[in-house]
Amino acid sequence: MDYSLLISPALGILVGLLMGLTGAGGGILSVPLLVFALHLTVAEAAPIALSAIALAAGVGALMGLRNKILRYKAAGFMALFGLILSPFGLWLAQRIPNSPLLIVFGCVLLYTSLRLFRQASREILGIPEAARKPPPCLLDPSNGKLHWNIPCARALLFSGGLAGFLSGLLGVGGGFVIVPALKRYTDLPVRSIVATSLGVLAIIATGGTVFSAITGNFDLLIAAPFSLGALGGLLIGMRFGKKISGPRLQQLFSLLTFTVAISLIFKGLFNY
Repeated sequence: MDYSLLISPALGILVGLLMGLTGAGGGILSVPLLVFALHLTVAEAAPIALSAIALAAGVGALMGLRNKILRYKAAGFMALFGLILSPFGLWLAQRIPNSPLLIVFGCVLLYTSLRLFRQASREILGIPEAARKPPPCLLDPSNGKLHWNIPCARALLFSGGLAGFLSGLLGVGGGFVIVPALKRYTDLPVRSIVATSLGVLAIIATGGTVFSAITGNFDLLIAAPFSLGALGGLLIGMRFGKKISGPRLQQLFSLLTFTVAISLIFKGLFNY
């Protein structure tokens, strides 16, 4: 019996729950779970993770669009350059040995976990964010739309391209790049930032999934139950997320991410 058919949807449900409870960033653990539970390489797990992120982020983006908080022009612009670089990341992942990819992924998770823990701790302690100069992408109060200029376009272009490349290389959605970038370079409210980020992730992850399927690097038998499980877990997590989410949960998630990061780095170094 192929136990991957049972393990895959269970892993998807877990990833979906994390996404529903902690936000889109929960999907960053998709690849490590597939690596440890199903013994896949990063290159094999990345397209499967992208398919789940595409489905889950797509649902979240549609909800944001319905609630009129998704900035679709900004999302489309960032995703355009992400789509250009995502296939290059996927191509590169097929040609880099698994051990270095595990170490790189571990370092990305390590950075993400530390940033999340610091952010949650500041929120718990009530420490306000440091004052900063106005970002390049400002909302026009007369029409409620972003005012586009060259510094704004350049910042969003670079952020979208980086998210796309990393999504292809490591199978991460790129939310850990998009969300901080939108916070830094725009004055959008938090709900709009999250919805716009989901829009970018949905487009980039869908493009990466399609490219992987075309090139024959996509295992549908694992990806389909994993993605459907993630969608189910996401809906459950979103239902209960409002009641139990908060900075304490973010701290717990960051500690989990930190543990997984160290495990990946050890696995990459000692190749066990």
